[in-house]
Amino acid sequence: MLKIAAIIFFLFLIPPLLLRFRPRWVAAFNLKVTNRITAPFVTWLPGFGVITHVGRKSGRVFHTPVNVFPTPEGFLIALTYGPNSHWVQNVLAAGAAELETRRTKYHLTAPQVVHDPTRHRFPRIVRIALRIIGATDFLKVSSSQIK
Repeated sequence: MLKIAAIIFFLFLIPPLLLRFRPRWVAAFNLKVTNRITAPFVTWLPGFGVITHVGRKSGRVFHTPVNVFPTPEGFLIALTYGPNSHWVQNVLAAGAAELETRRTKYHLTAPQVVHDPTRHRFPRIVRIALRIIGATDFLKVSSSQIK
């Protein structure tokens, strides 16, 4: 299980590293390859989850894999592509979303983008990974478990 987690972690880590060089290519690669490979595992591995949100223009329901970390108030979600990503804008516009992580579903509210270049809220290994990919923005959300 640890090997699977490491593989999935690096599948999430490597494409954002390339983001600095070819953002459109990385996004397309993730959409077509990485997201499909990780889909069966992402909802039960620690540090990962799937955000379900509604498009602010299309009204369509989207499922976006994310790196998610629990906090006493809810969750912090790493914005590996920055705060201007469509899914982030959708969640901010709606003011709510759903998250499935560790096989548990949560209703998310009060989304707020937090800029934290120190990444002090995360364990050391996570801080290193976030620094490598250049993630300094996070989505802070309140949560309640869906029963």
